[in-house]
Amino acid sequence: MIPTLDTPQFRLIPPNLDCYELYKAFYTDANASKMYGGPIGIEQVWTRLKADIGSWYLLGYGVWIIQQKSDDKLIGTCGFWKGKDWPKELTWWVMPEGRGKGVATEASKAAIFHAYNKFKWSSVETYMNDDNIAARSLVEKLGGNKVDRKAFPDGLSRDIYKFPKSA
Repeated sequence: MIPTLDTPQFRLIPPNLDCYELYKAFYTDANASKMYGGPIGIEQVWTRLKADIGSWYLLGYGVWIIQQKSDDKLIGTCGFWKGKDWPKELTWWVMPEGRGKGVATEASKAAIFHAYNKFKWSSVETYMNDDNIAARSLVEKLGGNKVDRKAFPDGLSRDIYKFPKSA
C-alpha cells in the first residue's frame, strides 16, 4: 500500500518497526528535535512511529523514511502529516549528521512530485514556526510561495506556503 520512491541518492521507504531506533535517536536528542516538539520520552517516541505508520492506513498518505542508497542507513523522514484539526502539510526531519547536504531538498522534491502526480493533489503546502529559519530556507529553495497566515490549534499563527508542481 505504501509506495517506495527513488531519488538519485535516496530511497523513501515505508515506515516500519525497524525505524524505531532512528525515531528514538532523533526525538530524544534535544538539539535535533527542538523544532519538532522534542525532546520526548520513549513512550512518546513509540507513539510517533505508530502514528506515522497509521497515517498511511487512515489517510492514504504519510511520511516516508529517508534511506541512503550508498549504505542503506536511515537518516530521517519526509512526506505528509496531518494532525487532528490541522491542515495537511509537507514535513521532514533529518538527523544532525545529514543536515546541510541536500537530503531534505532531494526527498522533498520527490514527495512533492508524488503528491501532484500520483496522489493527484491540486495543492501541496507546508507551514512552520516563525523561528524555524532552516525550514523556511528550504521552503523558499523549493519555490514555496507564501499564500496565507493562519492560527493553529496550538494557539500559534504560521505562514502557509504552497509549492509549485515543478519543485
